[in-house]
Amino acid sequence: MAEELRQKKAQGFPPPYDLNAKWDACLDLTARRLAYSSLAGAFTALLFFRSPVTRWASVAFGAGLGIGSAYTDCSYIFDGSPPKVSSSKISAIFTGPPQEDDE
Repeated sequence: MAEELRQKKAQGFPPPYDLNAKWDACLDLTARRLAYSSLAGAFTALLFFRSPVTRWASVAFGAGLGIGSAYTDCSYIFDGSPPKVSSSKISAIFTGPPQEDDE
């Protein structure tokens, strides 16, 4: 029994290289986010809009948000972690270049 488990582990791929598991995770993530965001868009449309056109537009907007967020997360799953941005670069953008003090 223990020998069979060792053989199965030796035949499988390590988790970072298992494309089947990554595709399964991405398809599951995409389906859930598409469904939940479309339902949120439909609920919002029923509360705020009267016209059928604006209701469908709200559902489509919600579906687009769901697909977009699933696409972003799937790209992180396949490519690894998101790029790291240091806070010094961000603060330099908002405050301008560093100024030297004349004393």
